Amino acid sequence: MLNVRMIDLSIPLGVQTPPWPTYEPIQLKYFKRLASNGANGQLVTHSNHVGTHLDGEIHFYTPGKDIAALDLNDYLVGPGVVVDLSDAVGDYDIYTSKMVEERVDVKEGDILIIHTGYHRYGWDQPLADEIRYMVQHPGPDREFAEWAKAKKLRWIGVDCGSADHPMNTIIRQWAPRQAREAEAHFQKKYGGGLADIFDDSKYQLMHLEMFPFHIIHAECLGGDIDLVLNERVTIGCFPWRFVDGESCIARIVAFVDEDRYNEAMKQKANLPRTRFGDIVATCKQLEP
Repeated sequence: MLNVRMIDLSIPLGVQTPPWPTYEPIQLKYFKRLASNGANGQLVTHSNHVGTHLDGEIHFYTPGKDIAALDLNDYLVGPGVVVDLSDAVGDYDIYTSKMVEERVDVKEGDILIIHTGYHRYGWDQPLADEIRYMVQHPGPDREFAEWAKAKKLRWIGVDCGSADHPMNTIIRQWAPRQAREAEAHFQKKYGGGLADIFDDSKYQLMHLEMFPFHIIHAECLGGDIDLVLNERVTIGCFPWRFVDGESCIARIVAFVDEDRYNEAMKQKANLPRTRFGDIVATCKQLEP
C-alpha cells in the first residue's frame, strides 16, 4: 500500500452552512428515533450549491456532462497546485494569472486551487461573515479565464462563494449597497466602473465561458487548506456518482506523503483551531 495521507480542503457541512444566495440550504429532520424505532434515521434536503461543492457542466451548459460522467482517475483526481493569493487581493479585487504564476508553477493539465483567504469568513471560522464571504470576495476577469483555457486546466477550486467575481454575477443587483462600494473601489483601483470592466459580454464568464471547454470549478473550499499553500500536491474531488446531477456537494482533499503529512500535523498542533478541528484560517492582507 502506498504511504499516502490526506489533508482535508472541505468545510464542515450542517444546517448553518450557507448556500449560495437564494439557493436552498440544508434542512435536516429525524423521521425515526432509536428509542421508539430501534434506529436513528434522518431526512436531508438541500440544493447542490451548499458547502464545498463541485459545479458540473450542465449547471450552465446544456449539452455538457453530468456529475456521474466525470472520470474519477483522469479528471477528478490528479496533479495540481494550491496558490496563495491572500497577500495580493482584498475586498472586490480582481486576481490575475500573473499573480498565480508569480507564486506557483502551473503546468498544463493541472488542477488549480486558489486560496484568496476568504474562507477566513466562512461560517465555521471565528470571524464568520456571510456577506463578506459571498458578496465581497475577489474574483477574476476574462484574462484569467483565457489563461486557464490555454493551460488546459482540469478544474479550479476557490475558498470563497464563487469562482466568478461576485460583481460579475446577479449579486450585483441583489446587493446594491455592496455594489456601490465595489463601484467606488473599481473606479479608484482599476480606472473604470463595474459596467465598464464587467460588461454584459463577460457575465459569469467562469461559468458560461469555461464549462463548454470542460473546465469546471469547485467552490467554498477551506478545511486545512492553509497547510498546503503554494505547494504542488495531488488533489482529489469526490462528489457522488450523481446521474443527471448538475452540481454536487463534494469532499476535496490534498494527497501528501507520510513525511509531509507529519510535518503538517506538527504545524497544525501549534495553531489555533476552530470548534470543528480545522486550523483558524489565515489571510495575509486581511489580518486585523
